[in-house]
Amino acid sequence: MRLWSLHPKLLDRAALVAGWREGLLAQKVLQGNTKGYRNHPQLDRFRAGGDPAVLIAGWLLPLAQEASVRGYRFNRKLIVATPSPAGSLSVTQGQLELEFAHLRAKVTKRAPEWLHHLDTPAPHSLFRLTPGPVEPWERAVEHR
Repeated sequence: MRLWSLHPKLLDRAALVAGWREGLLAQKVLQGNTKGYRNHPQLDRFRAGGDPAVLIAGWLLPLAQEASVRGYRFNRKLIVATPSPAGSLSVTQGQLELEFAHLRAKVTKRAPEWLHHLDTPAPHSLFRLTPGPVEPWERAVEHR
């Protein structure tokens, strides 16, 4: 599961579609509607930030909006809570940079034509950027 801290406009088609799918799974997990992934570290920040259902809705809606811009139809009715406002959670510069490098590596292999979109990391609208290293919940191989 990868719930990107990056702005959805940076995500290639595969990352956008997978993010939507994984975000909907995260929503179910955070509501207690599934037994799997309950201890996934990517969910820690949503649990610690207040109302997890509202926060994950605030993460999902911008993905659906970006999908619409690209001509995809993500079913927004699957978002079960009123989305939290922009800037409701924080993300560190170190985390954003790690994810940006991770996305660039993936895009280089699967969709090199998308690389021109990846000049500068930008945070997802749910997150406000703060100074700091990679987040403690991150389990990416590059971080270990």
